[in-house]
Amino acid sequence: MQEKELALYILKALVDEPDGVSVNIIEGEQSTIMELRVRPRDVGKVIGKHGRIAQAIRTIITSAAMKTGRRMVVEILDSANDEHP
Repeated sequence: MQEKELALYILKALVDEPDGVSVNIIEGEQSTIMELRVRPRDVGKVIGKHGRIAQAIRTIITSAAMKTGRRMVVEILDSANDEHP
């Protein structure tokens, strides 16, 4: 899926710890959910001031998904509860 690679590329360029970036795709009947996970200390870099960077990421990903006729919902999460310290 090209949207996943696009999201990984963008996120890894923004954060200090690219190893802490992961993208999970959840297929639904009506839409597809893309979960973007970063380390807790990198969440601010991904969201940006007033959420501008997060909105730009959502715009890019949903535009790429529209090309294939899918509806994509992008969620930004931190990996505080994951296996990363």
